[in-house]
Amino acid sequence: MTARKMRLGLSIRGHGYHPAAWRHPDVPADGTLHVEHYVRSAQTAERGKLDMIFFADGAGIRQGDTPRGSLARTGRDMVELEPMTLLPALAMVTSHVGLVTTASTTYNEPYNLARKFATLDLISKGRAGWNVVASWSELEAQNFGLETTLDYDTRYARSAEFVEVVKGLWDSWDDGALVFDKAGGRYFDEAKMHVLDHQGRFFKVRGPLNVAGMPQGHPVIVQAGASEQGRELGAATAEVIYAISSSLDGARAYYADVKGRMAKYGREPDDLKIMPALCPVVGRTRAEAQAKYDELQALWDPLAGLGSLYGTFGDLSGYPLDGPLPEGVLGSGEIRSLSAQLVERMRREKPTIRELYLRAGITGSARIGTSADIADTMQEWFEAAACDGFNITPATLPGGGEDFVELVVPELQRRGLFRTEYEGRTLRENLGLRAVTSRYRRERQAAD
Repeated sequence: MTARKMRLGLSIRGHGYHPAAWRHPDVPADGTLHVEHYVRSAQTAERGKLDMIFFADGAGIRQGDTPRGSLARTGRDMVELEPMTLLPALAMVTSHVGLVTTASTTYNEPYNLARKFATLDLISKGRAGWNVVASWSELEAQNFGLETTLDYDTRYARSAEFVEVVKGLWDSWDDGALVFDKAGGRYFDEAKMHVLDHQGRFFKVRGPLNVAGMPQGHPVIVQAGASEQGRELGAATAEVIYAISSSLDGARAYYADVKGRMAKYGREPDDLKIMPALCPVVGRTRAEAQAKYDELQALWDPLAGLGSLYGTFGDLSGYPLDGPLPEGVLGSGEIRSLSAQLVERMRREKPTIRELYLRAGITGSARIGTSADIADTMQEWFEAAACDGFNITPATLPGGGEDFVELVVPELQRRGLFRTEYEGRTLRENLGLRAVTSRYRRERQAAD
């Protein structure tokens, strides 16, 4: 039995993480428009004692209609409920599981966002988490009066300042600031209210925040980013990182790199939980698991498949699906996002166009097998210092999340790798994160 426990989240956005999930007979195609769809998965996560549910949100449809007609055949991430409106409803039908959503630092303002997450933390009694992203999509930019996104360095510089302003606003009120003294006629203690008065490169924010007394002090800060700027920002400010790693060696290298940057910010390695995506397709037998995966693969619409390849390979709609990639594609500038190793593998294996898009059916760390097979992989990564746990990205929802909770979680518990009961009431407590000390308290402690 090991004392160190995995941290587990369940990403419950949309229909699931296989691009054809919406066509599966057990997946409600209109489920993303109904609160009950999300309630079922949130309660499943809590039944499994998972740390949190997670919404990887975006401010618009981020896929173009290329080749023509492909968008209408794509069900993933198309229409869904806005999570900052949805999560308070989920807070009322759960009591322990954390509630984490993405919110962009590009298309929001710090004061409004600080207020929303502080309110969610109060409604949920300490279970709120903010996944910080610097939005990259031109299609999102065009929803906010821009033709294109901010340049990469500017987005990350704005994001870093944005987070600091939000955290400063969350420190507006010391513990005990609101005295509610009816007899004495005193509502709050002036000495315990702080005006931020931030003036920086991107923001000028006075404060204080008109929400106070959050159970967690600060909602948990979550980030996702593999770039140099993303790693540095994560080491400096994140408490959870949602990572994408397709190999154990890659995950170990990322884990060591980001954790190794934390000391210069006065942080301990355990102040940050790194949780890569894991997409398990689990069955009671390996044959059953493979059959589940094969059923999903058969639901791929070819035009939707071509749309998934467009950003990397361009328009392949004029070529036979069961023929090879056209001559010259692997040497073109369009595949600059692919690694040299992957390009070489493709040249060696010579996949057909259909085989190529089918490989994208489940991205990241995908595993197909029994509960023991899935748990073996999770244990290997966890014990090899490649992660602190996983963010589960089910192939289908709600069924894929239910399979994980009903089949894999008991196996992890049997091995002593995962909790059998929640340790606390707040997300911060259950993740094993230290309590927040406000900047003003730190200043007083430094002065004493």
